[in-house]
Amino acid sequence: MSSNPSTSTAAPVVDVRNITRRFGDKTVLDDISFGVERGELLGLLGPSGSGKTTLIKLITGIDKADGGSVVMLGERMPKLAMLQRFGYMAQSDALYNELTAKENLTFFGSLFGLKGKQLGSRIQEAMAIVNLQDHLNKTVASYSGGMKRRLSLALALLHEPELLILDEPTVGIDPVLRQSIWHELGAMRERGTTIILTTHVMDEAEKCDRLGMIRDGKLIAIDTPAAIKEKSGTATIEEAFIVYGGGVRA
Repeated sequence: MSSNPSTSTAAPVVDVRNITRRFGDKTVLDDISFGVERGELLGLLGPSGSGKTTLIKLITGIDKADGGSVVMLGERMPKLAMLQRFGYMAQSDALYNELTAKENLTFFGSLFGLKGKQLGSRIQEAMAIVNLQDHLNKTVASYSGGMKRRLSLALALLHEPELLILDEPTVGIDPVLRQSIWHELGAMRERGTTIILTTHVMDEAEKCDRLGMIRDGKLIAIDTPAAIKEKSGTATIEEAFIVYGGGVRA
């Protein structure tokens, strides 16, 4: 999955320019810039507290930058109307525990404009991807933590968005299902879906078209995994992060 997307003169699907975010005296993101092309899978790698989730919140429009800009699909963020055009999986599951999985999916699907047979079909397809089709009518309160993560991913996939933004999508998911989910992400990418995700899992980082390494709010490297290892003179992404990050592991 790590081949480069085709070269295009079209505007990036996501264009991040000179983003800065501060909380009080602390600079959480410091002058970060990059673009994401259509059909590209960009991974964001960094230790806890490095700023990955804050960056995701700025891209989605949940939070607003103190400086710089984010343009998504030609529109400057934040913009409420853009919510239907991308799928978002947060680090914390945003689910209604008292409802069944099907009721959650039906509710969120209706917000995306899905209804009738189309909605029913998409619910079945999304739940099959995350292997929860046999748990569709159970309340979310009865789900394990890993099942809730999988349901959150199904919600992000439900309306077949042209852009997917996933914050630690495979945390708490067993290795076999994680491999299956990555297979589906690869298939979506091949169909032209653009994907941005955060991860701290090194073998997942290797599967990305490009990888952005974040440390202390700074983008310390961004390139293909192969180029990052070559330029750092290392054999693994973990070793490369240590080189670029001045001895700090991801």
